[in-house]
Amino acid sequence: MDMSVFDLFKIGIGPSSSHTVGPMVAARRFLVECGPLDHAVGVEAALYGSLALTGVGHATDKAVILGLMGETPQGVDPERVEDMLAEAELDGVIKLLGTHEVPFSARTGLIWHKSSSLPEHPNGMRFTLKLDDGSVIERIFYSVGGGFIHAAGESQARQSNGESTAPIPYSFDTMDQLLAHGRSSGLSIPQMLRANECARMDGAALDAGIDKIWHVMRDCIAHGLVTGGQLPGGLNVKRRAANLWKQAEDARNSDNRANDLPHDALHLVSLYAMAVNEENAAGGRVVTAPTNGAAGIIPAVLRYYAEDCRPSDPVRGVRDFMLTSAAIGMLCKKNASISGAEIGCQGEVGVACAMAAAGLVAALGGTNEQIENAAEIGIEHHLGMTCDPIGGLVQIPCIERNGMGAIKAITAASLALRGDGTHFVSLDDVIETMRQTGADMQDKYKETSLGGLAIHVVTVNHAAC
Repeated sequence: MDMSVFDLFKIGIGPSSSHTVGPMVAARRFLVECGPLDHAVGVEAALYGSLALTGVGHATDKAVILGLMGETPQGVDPERVEDMLAEAELDGVIKLLGTHEVPFSARTGLIWHKSSSLPEHPNGMRFTLKLDDGSVIERIFYSVGGGFIHAAGESQARQSNGESTAPIPYSFDTMDQLLAHGRSSGLSIPQMLRANECARMDGAALDAGIDKIWHVMRDCIAHGLVTGGQLPGGLNVKRRAANLWKQAEDARNSDNRANDLPHDALHLVSLYAMAVNEENAAGGRVVTAPTNGAAGIIPAVLRYYAEDCRPSDPVRGVRDFMLTSAAIGMLCKKNASISGAEIGCQGEVGVACAMAAAGLVAALGGTNEQIENAAEIGIEHHLGMTCDPIGGLVQIPCIERNGMGAIKAITAASLALRGDGTHFVSLDDVIETMRQTGADMQDKYKETSLGGLAIHVVTVNHAAC
């Protein structure tokens, strides 16, 4: 397995890892690989398939321009994005990688091919750099989910950070192989993942990186729980998490607790997840987990673990949770997909649910077999879930789906922890089933907004998106 925990969990901005984060990375990488830009006189980006069909609602246009400017998902300031784009459009120029100006307008420099796709993936982009001698440099990239990209012809999805990987002690391509390593070594899944990561970096750097990811996740929840108003995009969707959180806080601080219900704790978990995905929909700072569209599930379950499960060592528990979650995400990405444009929302919310369920079991001291069982349950009960965002926006049904996915993850973990780890369907089998189900799914249900809720709910901006 050539992936790292930091490939599954990447700090970026909303609203989409495949349609925002990936295109930004691809645009920047294209120019970096073009070499010196002194002779450039123009640049153009053509978007295909799902990127074209839902790109406006997913901010693909903004992401491509920012990438051409040299911005990165983890480095760009979400508060400055609109001003940067407005200034470039007003001036009619773009500063490539922040150094070389060429004429550019989004109206003419971005081309939307809504009725055609490139061969390797539904999320295709063709970049063209025009030179002063009349020649051009052209290259195709694909955004394959979770912020991962690869160029046309590359044998597999290149890691987003572009770094080479060192040999690892517990290499695995299937859960069966990982479980076999565990039996022979006597190590838990998080211990094996830690050993693999420490083949690339020292333990202190690993822990600091995981802690930073968790810090960003916590901040995202906190900001979402106090931020009201309306989400951008034209659907006029109101942010709900802040108001519902205030209601919950008022009830908890009230002298009259007679109306408290046992499921109130789970209600809060839903709010944590929704808060994150409202931040994502607003273009705020989020962490791919493993995608932006499913970014709320893992933070919500992590906060539930840290605050409600009374851990004796929460710092270690969070790190074990993240490492275990990453292992499940790696398996799903390698053997199926985490791209809604490729296999529907089962590959986003379903995979995030499985990752969170497995992580929670690991943090609570479950066995490797119980971890596998929890992950399998998480995916199994999302099989066939379509990706049908209304108006091409990552809002309805995406935000609520994260709340539901978080609750399912806790339920899956609870079932697994109360069993002995034996189960009928293996995780490898359910991942392969998810892959085949995605292959059978009609394209209109795979992040094109051409089917499902996207066409059965009339919206004022539907035609524009």
